[in-house]
Amino acid sequence: MTLRVAIIGMGAIGANHARCYTQNPDAQVVAVCDILQERSDKGAEAFACQGFYSVESLLNSGIEFDAASVTTAGEENGGDHYAPTMQLLRAGYPVLGEKPISNNIAEADAMVALAREKNLRYGINLNHRFTPAAVLAKEWILRGRLGDINMIDMTMWINNPNETSPHFHARALHPHSLDVMRFFAGSEVKQVQAFFKQGKGRATWSNMQLNLLYENGVIGHLRGSYDGNFGAAGTYGLETLETVGSDGRFVLRDACEELTFYPRFDDKLERHENYGGMSHFSQTFQSRISHWVDQNLARVAPDKIDASGEDALRVQRVIEAAIESWDKGKVVAL
Repeated sequence: MTLRVAIIGMGAIGANHARCYTQNPDAQVVAVCDILQERSDKGAEAFACQGFYSVESLLNSGIEFDAASVTTAGEENGGDHYAPTMQLLRAGYPVLGEKPISNNIAEADAMVALAREKNLRYGINLNHRFTPAAVLAKEWILRGRLGDINMIDMTMWINNPNETSPHFHARALHPHSLDVMRFFAGSEVKQVQAFFKQGKGRATWSNMQLNLLYENGVIGHLRGSYDGNFGAAGTYGLETLETVGSDGRFVLRDACEELTFYPRFDDKLERHENYGGMSHFSQTFQSRISHWVDQNLARVAPDKIDASGEDALRVQRVIEAAIESWDKGKVVAL
């Protein structure tokens, strides 16, 4: 059985989704769509499928597909996930969206609510939790190897000169950070305290630190920057995540490249490099999209989708609470 896919938005991310589907033996790209005719035409030629210039024309074409990726640019890049996602959900198609789900919480709510109403699978490309190393670390937690989880510390930074809005950094980058922290915490954020700083020559808040309290008592700390990823070509890493428990801790570097377990009561480290054959962050797209393909072919219940629209909405609420915390100088309860 093959999952037939349409891709809405044929910029760099849409092309990446298309390549991932094409490389999966259980998926086929049957249509691409972009409001920019040149992009749609180029995508249709590259992936040997039909091209369209609007979701409406795709839906009216009679072409058969089983699911769609919505990879339009985020609102702060001049694009919008909301309109095409709503069109596809109304027409009865499962959707894999890009992060952030939406910088407009009301619109994010509406997309999640419509998917629930229609009983449709709705996922978001929160790809950091789908690496083999992250899955192994989660298994360690579930089988009690770390004991009780006490703290989660996350650092994520890249070089990004984008100045499209004051909070572009928080809204565009940290759905990833907060989702993977939530994945390991196993709980929702209860309170947020945030501190922001503009980098040298910046108009946007390009640096931030968050203190988080989860409902289960785990405490978290997130340090993020668009003035980071040090080294000429990001030589010194994208991210580091440390989870500390009563019996041990693990450190996960760059989502997939190195995972180390440190026991509390002896000196027997366990270290994995490139676990599961994944050696670079770019491979995480294939891992996440393959999981989406598998869950659709298995007809997984919509409320069992991993990295769902509802998951993405929850972390987006944390981001908005962080912005409120900084603006008002207070701890914000969710």
